[in-house]
Amino acid sequence: MDKKNIALVMGGFSGEHDISIASGNQVYGQLDHHKYNVYKIVVEREGWYWVDGEEHHPVDRGNFTIQAITQSGNQTIHFDLAFIIIHGNPGENGVMQGYFDMLGIKYTTCGFYTSSLTFHKGFCNPVVKSFGIVKVANSILLNEEPKNTSFFNLTLPVFVKPAAGGSSVATTKVKTIEQLLPAIREAFTEDHAVLVEECIVGREFDCGVFRKADGEKLVFPITEIIPKGGHEFFDYEAKYQGFSNEVTPAEVDERISKHIQEVSSKLYDFLGCKGIVRFDFIHDMKADELYFLEVNTIPGQSAESIVPKQAKAMGISPAELYEMSIQAAFA
Repeated sequence: MDKKNIALVMGGFSGEHDISIASGNQVYGQLDHHKYNVYKIVVEREGWYWVDGEEHHPVDRGNFTIQAITQSGNQTIHFDLAFIIIHGNPGENGVMQGYFDMLGIKYTTCGFYTSSLTFHKGFCNPVVKSFGIVKVANSILLNEEPKNTSFFNLTLPVFVKPAAGGSSVATTKVKTIEQLLPAIREAFTEDHAVLVEECIVGREFDCGVFRKADGEKLVFPITEIIPKGGHEFFDYEAKYQGFSNEVTPAEVDERISKHIQEVSSKLYDFLGCKGIVRFDFIHDMKADELYFLEVNTIPGQSAESIVPKQAKAMGISPAELYEMSIQAAFA
């Protein structure tokens, strides 16, 4: 039986580029290379290339192929599957999915429509709110940088974040009106739209969900994110530089844990998700209300990432998780 050719697509155009490379290298080390021919494909604005040891070879973007030198000579490599591990643009916003759809290449993530909707918080939040299964914080969507604060009608503090972005890049917790416009300006450096969102005080929980090839849905044990070292929320440093405690399974009342899992499971279906997805929430402990934060349709898979830890708590190794992801995509 011929080995399948897998393109492990990483990199991207956003501030999450380096995190994507770390995730991609982690996945590469866990895939079964006896079963698959795995090629690291890096996507950058300057060009797309296949990483072959220390050498970089260009990718033909017209048909997503590469040229490899084999014992029988120069060979064109066509891919059976794209394992997309680009966080942010263009992997998590539907752009790569649309490209692969046109080429007829299967991939491991949500489809084009779900990816594009869920990546834009300003568009996704009203849709999630309409389901009536979880609360969503009040917010303002800005499509251009305001000249003053006359638009502002929320209660401080607020979070200012790119409407389409991840890893808390260019995200600021704003406590005073004087901090608002500089925070908005910073967020606009990362995206063309910015979300200003009321801060919900509570405990942050994440829950991964995945549907296997046979249709069985796995809802992972939830994780609580506890920032430390002066970090008031789960910002970039807290995520990737050790300034947080991530407790899996979360030490919380079982009623709350089950509720978060049930909401995550429903959102996975309501939003038409595929592949490995993570949902983030804030639970207002005083009001006993759960608030939706965001959907991560390509969650991190680096050594520090949350979903692999959740899978491990469920008895699933990273190698098993990625094999299941590939089989689900082929199915």
